[in-house]
Amino acid sequence: MKSIHDFGSIVLHKAPVDGRKMINGLASLCEQAMGSSPFSGGLFAFTNKRRDVIKLLYWDRTGFSLWMKRLEEEKFRWPRKMDGDTVMLTPEQLSWLLDGVDIVRIKPHAALSYSAVS
Repeated sequence: MKSIHDFGSIVLHKAPVDGRKMINGLASLCEQAMGSSPFSGGLFAFTNKRRDVIKLLYWDRTGFSLWMKRLEEEKFRWPRKMDGDTVMLTPEQLSWLLDGVDIVRIKPHAALSYSAVS
């Protein structure tokens, strides 16, 4: 799999999808439900109703790749309460999500910008 930092965008589909959906079904969801082209160079994240499986879909120049992770006991902390049908993620947020961190409650320090040293 490519590094998550290599993708132009990371788009998470908030609503759970049928766990039987594979490449064709997920690529169709990208176009129809998410309004994105699955050929755009983006990485698309999906989960099932129980939130114990995450699937990542992307186009890699010659075909689709599908990566899947299944948890044996826990659930993914899916950002269901965020606005919209999709959520744009940073590579760090996707890493946190895969590690079981609730990305909604993570709040980094504000970025600082100075023009001179005092």
